[in-house]
Amino acid sequence: MARPDGVVIVSERFWAFAGHGTLREGAMPRTRFERIPLLRGVMKLAAAFAPVFRRSGVAGRRERRILGTLIVAPLGFVFLPAAVAWVAWGFITAALLVWIFRGRTLRLHGAEHRAIAAVAERRLAATWAGEARPSRFSWRCGTNFAALVVPVTVLADRVWPFAPALYTPLVVTVLSLALTMELWRAVQASPWRVARILLLPGLGLQRLTTREPALEETRVALTAVEAVLRRELS
Repeated sequence: MARPDGVVIVSERFWAFAGHGTLREGAMPRTRFERIPLLRGVMKLAAAFAPVFRRSGVAGRRERRILGTLIVAPLGFVFLPAAVAWVAWGFITAALLVWIFRGRTLRLHGAEHRAIAAVAERRLAATWAGEARPSRFSWRCGTNFAALVVPVTVLADRVWPFAPALYTPLVVTVLSLALTMELWRAVQASPWRVARILLLPGLGLQRLTTREPALEETRVALTAVEAVLRRELS
């Protein structure tokens, strides 16, 4: 998770946030639903926001309120006329994107991917020294998930078998997120590279959501990676 002032790296059990000369660490919430399809995906998504929304996390109270409002507000659009709802949804989405990608986020997003690729390629030291430059594009990025969830949501809305009700948009959205997470898990675990064709739109989208990081920015991400690895391996 890239932020304007640093990078958050998350493992199954721990998270670390590194900024320029700063480091904060914490534990990830545990989930008991790992064996339950659909529910495990929703719980995993909720847990992913823990480093931001916890009081001891990386975001201040003001930022938590702004993000919470931008995420929850669309649930009220169900009470608006369709045309107005689409305009409101577009405005909220644009506001959320501007807030998420403000400041140096795009470069630090690229640095985040580079640091994680350095772990996978076992080139941490070389990447720190600037001798290696792993890709700034990542198969595991949430951008790929976002690119998948849009068509899944559209399809789920089209094939929803029950009569429309006030709760329908919320149920369809949550179900779409859960289904996308199961698809995401299957693609990531698949031994067949052809399955990764589904992630190509997300990789293309990363050309907009990342920028080539400077070595200093890469080192910020590597610092967060080192902190998580140290705790996982200790």
